[in-house]
Amino acid sequence: MDLQFTEFTKFDEGGSDDDAPPILILHGLFGSGRNWAMLAKALSARKRVLALDLPNHGGSPWTPETDYQMMAGAVADFMAAKDIPAATILGHSMGGKTAMALALSQPQLIDRLIVVDIAPVEYAHDNLSYIDALQSLALDGVQSRGQADDALAEEISDAALRAFFLTNLARTGGGFEWRVNLAGLKASLAALHGFPEGAELEPFSGPALFIAGGASNYIVPEYYDAMERLFPGHQLATIDGAGHWVHADTPDALARVVLDFI
Repeated sequence: MDLQFTEFTKFDEGGSDDDAPPILILHGLFGSGRNWAMLAKALSARKRVLALDLPNHGGSPWTPETDYQMMAGAVADFMAAKDIPAATILGHSMGGKTAMALALSQPQLIDRLIVVDIAPVEYAHDNLSYIDALQSLALDGVQSRGQADDALAEEISDAALRAFFLTNLARTGGGFEWRVNLAGLKASLAALHGFPEGAELEPFSGPALFIAGGASNYIVPEYYDAMERLFPGHQLATIDGAGHWVHADTPDALARVVLDFI
């Protein structure tokens, strides 16, 4: 699968080693690589950084359904196509589960693993209501993002959340269209809320860092056993004041933690 990406090269004199394993950033559900531009630019002082659009997001291809094995396979295919034998994989939320699935299935591709505010467990989320709200938006009558925001306000009261969803609304000619495959993601929610743990999977023994938002409930003590079982010896860092969108809430702190690890 031909994933789209944005590459960030070194911008600081004496910065990244172009021959070193690059950093691949994998975004979360409803996101895209461009959501991570600020962090990617900060990290590119030390490493070459590629922020990918995962399947059904951004500029990458759409599929009728998806799961973590498929997305991990797409990342592996991308690395092969770009002649990247191994990389530091940094994944957030859905992207973090994709990164973990890749590490467990093809550990040779992972130089270092960084998982941001997600654990290898099943979550009980309410993303279905969000998808229904976005699908109900009559795009043929939308003339501006402000109008789309107003139309969504009744179903999605959180203004910041609406703004995030609307990053996927792209202008095309005289109208708008979604850059995220709402139907495909809706059909895949059960798989995306879960995690493909199987008895045949060997734990990932390479360097692994989990980063939790201090104000988030996505990484909590009851998930520690699963994290240790599949990623023995991992490190855990908590960033105070950060919610689930760690990269948006505390970008400088996240960059420091990641740079210390790599």
